[in-house]
Amino acid sequence: MDAIAWSGWEAINPRMSLAPAVLAETLAGGQAFRWRGDAAGVWTGQWADCVTRLRIAPDGSLEWSAPAILRDRVAVALPHYLATDVDWVALADTLPWRSDTHLAAAIRAFPGLRLLRQPFGETLLGFLCSATKQIAQIQQICALLATGHGRETVAGFHALPTWDELALVSEKNLRQCQLGFRARHIAATARFLKQHPGWLAETEQLPYIAARSRLMELPGVGGKIADCVLLFGAGRLEAFPVDVWISRTLERHYGLDGWPPAQLVQFGQAHFGPLAGLAQQYLFADERRLGRRPQARPPTPLPPSQACQPNMSTNS
Repeated sequence: MDAIAWSGWEAINPRMSLAPAVLAETLAGGQAFRWRGDAAGVWTGQWADCVTRLRIAPDGSLEWSAPAILRDRVAVALPHYLATDVDWVALADTLPWRSDTHLAAAIRAFPGLRLLRQPFGETLLGFLCSATKQIAQIQQICALLATGHGRETVAGFHALPTWDELALVSEKNLRQCQLGFRARHIAATARFLKQHPGWLAETEQLPYIAARSRLMELPGVGGKIADCVLLFGAGRLEAFPVDVWISRTLERHYGLDGWPPAQLVQFGQAHFGPLAGLAQQYLFADERRLGRRPQARPPTPLPPSQACQPNMSTNS
């Protein structure tokens, strides 16, 4: 990495400001698995054929840099990846935080949290690697898949293998990437996609319900993975992935003890509305934050003077 000639630091256009914790949660909080932060607060990440670094400038604005050879490519791709054309603060303000004090607290804890626009096929691969794994483990698996079977993008950086490239990799070799039983699902999915050109592109364009059902036809894809792929890879904000963190927060703060995942999805979409996926990401981030503390906070109401005002903390 030290041998790479990096471009100079440039401000994101349009200008955006994020707190360090919000940037960390956006990049490494379970949406994507190819970002690493260092002690200096510089995040280095990859998607498709792009490599970039992000950091927060002293004035709070977000800056980027890329390998000089990729600078022009990243300049075009990065605003789309970060969804800079979306006012995420305004969207969060439309969520039902005024009547939901727990959601209000989560929004206040991560002001300006955004959803990334990731390549659909890469998102499917990442979440097929995720079953029963923690984020750090998924990151390691993706790194092994990239270095073992992906193309070198620039010195020291490898893209994730495409599904066509994965179709040429044996299940045995996939298992060497710490995939375990997931190797079988990825190998079978790769063969299926090789035999059905255009299937992923068609699925990405379908209405949410149809796309979800179609994804669940793939080996190893259940409702949670399908919703993650659609939310983080296709921008379907109505998708409401339910994992252990969301189950926990819905049990603790919404009284849904013992509800099966399918009913929790229905509750999330009914309660949070068409932006349920954005609400889910706030709840997910906050539940993990509280889970790292000795004691989670009780769901106490907010005093009127402290009513949540998420659009006061950051700008998109």
